Amino acid sequence: MHSATTSTPNFSSTSGRVRSPGITPVGATESSAATGVPRYLAEKLEGTTIVGRTSEPDIEAIAALRPDLIIGAQVRHEALYPALSAIAPTVFSVNSGTDWEEQARITAPAVDESDEMEALLTGVEERAAAVGEDIGAEGRTASMVRFRPADFRLYGPGTFSGSILTQVGFDLGERDWNEYSMLELSPENYTRIDGEVVFFTNPAGDPNASTMGTVTGLWGTQPAVRSGNTFEFEDETWMVGIGVVGANIILDDVEKALG
Repeated sequence: MHSATTSTPNFSSTSGRVRSPGITPVGATESSAATGVPRYLAEKLEGTTIVGRTSEPDIEAIAALRPDLIIGAQVRHEALYPALSAIAPTVFSVNSGTDWEEQARITAPAVDESDEMEALLTGVEERAAAVGEDIGAEGRTASMVRFRPADFRLYGPGTFSGSILTQVGFDLGERDWNEYSMLELSPENYTRIDGEVVFFTNPAGDPNASTMGTVTGLWGTQPAVRSGNTFEFEDETWMVGIGVVGANIILDDVEKALG
């Protein structure tokens, strides 16, 4: 999600993100109960009202804000489209985490910001190439991991964070990615985390509340671990911060870790 200054028309985001530049939503969902807006956007979204969780938007709360526009994702909220579109014109991207640039290009015209969005996306691409050159990413393999309570995910080039790492120049490997460009694996499959560099997140926080504790206790002979190239980052940006602001934070993190 990304935004800057308050402007009209008012709109509400059922995805918890804002993909168009220069706009602060009147309402947005939160990723889980009582978490509020992402910390990296807190100062910019001081006036934004939480309208339920992303998995369960509060239709009445959205209606009470009287938005002029509602932005969401078909993959999450297709069943809610009739109710939302009865409140205000509603624009859905098809997916949520995959193909995030296409999502940005779909939603930006709804707020008349197509040219600005194209400039921002070009800026991310150019900066990713520059960071990749600085850190020597070209030709290096990487694994993007998210630890979960019972399994872990490997993220492919079609995911948000995976696409940024690919733009930087890392190779995420040829795998049988699922429709969301991911693999969901049990801890005993830790050897699949085989990149020369490993980037990972742990939304649970406590390693023992997810598979992180088990996997990191087993993976000592993996290439990235042996070379000291494993890096943990914030889940709310690398996984949830789907947009230009989140992309630039990922580039900040990569540059700092490997520069």
